[in-house]
Amino acid sequence: MTELTPSRVFVVEDQPPLLKNLLKALALYPEITVVGSAADGESGVDQVTALRPDVLLLDLELPGIDGIEVTRRVKKLGGQIEVLILTSFDDETKVYEAMQAGASGYLVKRVGPEKIRQGIQDVLAGGTVLEASIARRFWNYFHSVQTARKQQPDNPWNLTPLEFDVLKFVAKGLSNAEVGQVMSLERRTVRTHLSHIYKKMGVNSHVEAVVLALKAGIVEL
Repeated sequence: MTELTPSRVFVVEDQPPLLKNLLKALALYPEITVVGSAADGESGVDQVTALRPDVLLLDLELPGIDGIEVTRRVKKLGGQIEVLILTSFDDETKVYEAMQAGASGYLVKRVGPEKIRQGIQDVLAGGTVLEASIARRFWNYFHSVQTARKQQPDNPWNLTPLEFDVLKFVAKGLSNAEVGQVMSLERRTVRTHLSHIYKKMGVNSHVEAVVLALKAGIVEL
């Protein structure tokens, strides 16, 4: 039995005590390797560009450019760098801004190390991570978008039937692995279809893709 390759994580946090505690906590998990850290947004983007980690664990409130702008720049790099926001903000507006920028998850800083470890695993599996205290409000926002849908063509982005099916399952909350199981596809094939969907729809994340599809009325929750 071969050992799994550890997930490569980069951390951006501007408060030294919090950064120290976070790095210490992540070191407890053999399935996680912290490949670097930064205390400001610009440095974080530069190092992530060079290191290309699997996951960027990111604070929102940073000196210089904030975490939302860091997320935008990192997602423009291409590849499959997942962004997991870890911050003191806990309102749905900030959540949606982060998700629009391309983040795959959002946790508040008071959660324990095990929740962060699970969040890293979940975003790598293609899931969306939301802190329980704001998840209900966030999904209520999704439902309000669905209710206020506009009349548009059935397929305004010319998605293929396979891409359309992938998007529908993602809108139901399935992870990449779960979509693959339902559609008899490999997880990496699902990720490839999602990248094509993002390009056609002009978005950076599955959350933003789902919001646009809900507005167009082509998927339902």
